[in-house]
Amino acid sequence: MTPRAVVFDIGNVLIEWRPERYFDRLIGPEQCRALFAAVDIHAMMQRIDSGAGFGAEIARTAAAHPDHADQILHIRDHWCDIAQPAIPGSVRLLLALKARGVPVFALSNFGAENFPRSAAQFPFLTEFDRAYISGPMGMAKPDPAIYAAVEADCGIPPACLLFTDDRSENIAAAAARGWQVHLFDGAAGLAQRLETAGLLSQGEHR
Repeated sequence: MTPRAVVFDIGNVLIEWRPERYFDRLIGPEQCRALFAAVDIHAMMQRIDSGAGFGAEIARTAAAHPDHADQILHIRDHWCDIAQPAIPGSVRLLLALKARGVPVFALSNFGAENFPRSAAQFPFLTEFDRAYISGPMGMAKPDPAIYAAVEADCGIPPACLLFTDDRSENIAAAAARGWQVHLFDGAAGLAQRLETAGLLSQGEHR
């Protein structure tokens, strides 16, 4: 069945989110290992993605880990330096789908306060026909409720949605609802999937 809309995750699909690599460069490998061993940065971000306030949750986490407070607060103060760069091949695919008139949606675990910062930095994040951002929705992948909310809002049958995400648990949750899925491992693989689905030809995104 030809998809009627393509649904993009954002982190590590359209923009990179690799805080370990960032802090490795910023404070060195030894201090970076100590930071991530002591503080579950990804759990903090999941709380933000699920609706907690960006600044408030980071401040709370910093207060709970005074030995690493400066590094934790650095995430709040330098978000746009960490959540980057763009992944050019994926951006070309997004814009090529738009140019062809294929509806493109975002379904991303992203905080309500930090998503607008990234959208201002990367204007292609404003190109979606519909953007389902977990923080404002108060729910996050892979909770089945967030996929149900997308279905209810867009009105497209699950079997006509093609979803790409870099996390296997998020893909599995979508597939369980009948969505077409693609586990993202690079723009070339996604391009092939879109070509196979009949949504793009090679000349439209090269």
